[in-house]
Amino acid sequence: MNSVLSLRDLAFDDAASVDAIAAFLDGLTHEARIAETRALGRDAQRRLYRKAAASKPVTLIDFVPPTVANRVEVIHHGRNTLPLPGGLRHFQKRFSRPDSSDSRLFGYNESPFISTVGPGFFVAVPTAGRPEWEARGAIVVDYFQIPDGPVPAGWPPVIPNTQGLQKFVYHRTRDFMRRLSTHVTIGAAFKVEKSLDHYFILCRQA
Repeated sequence: MNSVLSLRDLAFDDAASVDAIAAFLDGLTHEARIAETRALGRDAQRRLYRKAAASKPVTLIDFVPPTVANRVEVIHHGRNTLPLPGGLRHFQKRFSRPDSSDSRLFGYNESPFISTVGPGFFVAVPTAGRPEWEARGAIVVDYFQIPDGPVPAGWPPVIPNTQGLQKFVYHRTRDFMRRLSTHVTIGAAFKVEKSLDHYFILCRQA
């Protein structure tokens, strides 16, 4: 039997379960996990998102562990499937737990385009109680909302997603998140309630 060589192999292997994917990713170093996630195009990410429907539901503490203090950022390294040259598909989603609540997270996007399209602030919340959303993922990164309280020092000023060019990227958008492993999640982008058939994979800084 040939051994699986990569996350991409697992994505395209119909027999590979999400548990096998999690075990593979959990067995890698942080640097190797990032390298594996950055090697995936849209077809592979689409397949992983679908496989992840069988995973244990992702939670807010997968994005900001309970050992991290409020208003301290946790960086997730990402690769999206937008039609851009390779390196420009790399970005970071940065999350933090606000002072006022442990039932939501604040966040924004650090990308090569932040100076032109803006930071794309969001609030991440569970989808529980919304069956049509729960089917897409247990956590939604919601750009309809922006932080309404203090954010970590060093973050850009909080601005609405209706302002400037970012309204063409983030406005009226929601990303639905599923778990792949301890550190890795995958999301699908929706504009209002319509799937954009674009995906992104995140690897939490270890």
